[in-house]
Amino acid sequence: MATYSLKINERSTHGQALLTYLEALKIDVQKIPNVRMRKSSYARSMDDIKHGRIEKFESADDMCKSLGI
Repeated sequence: MATYSLKINERSTHGQALLTYLEALKIDVQKIPNVRMRKSSYARSMDDIKHGRIEKFESADDMCKSLGI
C-alpha cells in the first residue's frame, strides 16, 4: 500500500466532492494541519545579519541621505 499526499481546497465544490468521493470509497483520509513555525524577531534579525541584508551608517543623517530622505 502506498501513501499519497494531496493538497485539497475544502472550500471549493470540487474539493468537497473529491473528499465525499474518497470517503464513499472507504479510503482513509487524514487531514494534516498546515502549521508554520514563525521565527522570533531576534532570530529573523540574526538571519538578516548572517546573510548581509543590513547596512551600517555613521549617523542618522548618513542614513537619511542613503534613503533619499
